[in-house]
This record gives sequence, structure tokens and C-alpha cells, in this order.
Amino acid sequence: MAVLKVATCQFPVSADIGANLRYVIRQMGLASQRGARVAHFPEGSLSGYAGTDFASFAGFGWDQLDEAFAAVAEAARKLGIWVVLGSAHRLSDGHKPHNSSYVISDSGQITERYDKRFCSGDSAERTGDLAHYSPGRHFSVWSIDGWICGALICYDYRFPELYREYKKRGVQLMFHSFYAARFSAARIVAIGQTIGPEFAAVNRSATHTYPGITMPASMTAAAAANHVWISCPNSSAPQSCWPAFFVRADGVTTGRLRRNVPGVLVSTVDPERELYDSTAAWRARAMSGVLHSGTSVDDPRSEDRTRA
Repeated sequence: MAVLKVATCQFPVSADIGANLRYVIRQMGLASQRGARVAHFPEGSLSGYAGTDFASFAGFGWDQLDEAFAAVAEAARKLGIWVVLGSAHRLSDGHKPHNSSYVISDSGQITERYDKRFCSGDSAERTGDLAHYSPGRHFSVWSIDGWICGALICYDYRFPELYREYKKRGVQLMFHSFYAARFSAARIVAIGQTIGPEFAAVNRSATHTYPGITMPASMTAAAAANHVWISCPNSSAPQSCWPAFFVRADGVTTGRLRRNVPGVLVSTVDPERELYDSTAAWRARAMSGVLHSGTSVDDPRSEDRTRA
């Protein structure tokens, strides 16, 4: 298994498919120039994000999106790099589209597609993602130069069961696409007030918001608990809650871009690098349902939990 360079990309995702395409093509070129094998883009990066960048899919330009997607696939072929690209995936019979990450190979072919499984919103499906998207129901696993890869999207981070399932499937490198951006300055202040300004100093984050606090922290925990590398792109549309970053399999963040500024972060995934993994001895057993380390004992004083 070879060293793999991953480009984690961010730009101000918008409702303008043409503008999104220009950013994607430009950043693919930068990634290739810097030796990246794969370029990874945020949630909804080609189509824009329904409910935030545009109100709904009514009158959406699906033909324009198809043409833009073909242009990205052709650029991947010419550059000889892989692409993990966020975009809407049209369904039939009046069903709402999926919120997806397409995996495009270095030959310009679709190798896999992940559909966001946990779309935000209420049980009536009238708010959040569920007002616009149909949830997915499959895991997506593929290989790049011997590295076993998987994908998740944004709100999926709230469900650690997904990372455990990917780990069971042998995944070593996760492409977790996010969109936590286009917040007004007033909304960021309001969220900070809800959290409590007095807690800002002990919750260090790019912004004192729930995404700014919980998303990066969850990626650190997911990497360390499952011993997987994680690429985490975000839209840079102001105000973004945090900038794109990359986490090593031991939970260490190895690089981070600037918030609200387009950029490409190239990180090296090295199979020869010795990384700390305190759970290695017991992780597989825990995933099988044995939830303790060592050898359990059969002792009445162990069973009686009501006395000292």
C-alpha cells in the first residue's frame, strides 16, 4: 500500500452551478499540481445545497448539472486524479433527490456514490434536509491505490454507529463531506448566546456555534476510536463555522485551512507512519459485542454491587 496524498478542498458553494464548477475544476488542477491522488469537495459542492443556497428543487437546472458533472469527470480523466464530489442525485417518480458524494475515478468513471443516510429534520420530513432530500440506505466502500475508503456526509457525524460499521468493513480512510456555512453574522452571535458566552473560552472553536464545537471534536474522536484517517472539507461561504481540515488515524489534526477563504489542503496518508492506537488490542472484540478488556471473573463479591 503506497503513500496517498489527499487534497481537502473548500470554496464558497452556491446556487450557481457554473461558479461551483469553475471552483471545482480550478482546485482539481491545484490538487494535481501539488501531487494529490484524490481531490475531496464539500457537501453539495457542485449542485449547491437545497434549503441554504436555494429554496427548493422546484425548477432546478438538472440538465446544467449533468453537463457540469460530465466536465468534472473529463477533468478527472485528463488530470489522472480521483475526485469525491458533493452533489444532488436526481431520482424518478417524483421522489426527492439524494444528497450524495460521487466517487469519480482517475479514468473519469463513477466508481461509487454515497447517499447521505441521516438527513437532518423532523419526523414529518418538513424541515432541514428531509424537506428536500431522500435519505440513503447503503454504505459505500471502494479502493484507491490499496487504501480502503468510505464516505459520510455532514449530519451523519452525529451517529457514531456509522463509523463502527465502516471500520467493520475494513475502511482505513474516510471522506466526510460537510456544509456548515453561509451563516449570517447575527445568527452566529445568536447561536453563541444560546450556548452561553461564558463557555466560549473552554470550547475552543473557529466559531462559538454548535457545528464549530461539535463537528471537529467528533472527527477527532471518530479517527482515534476507529483508527481511520478523515478528510473534512467544508464550504467556505461566509460565515463558515470552521475551515476544512484533515485528521490522522490517531486523532491528531495535521492541517487546517483558513475560515471563509477558498483553498486546497494536501495531506499525506502514510502506511509506514507508526501511530498511537490505545484501543487496538480490544477494538475488534468490542465491535463483536464483548464490552470489556481482559478476562472477566466469576466472583460473588463482583456480582454484589450493593456493599463495599
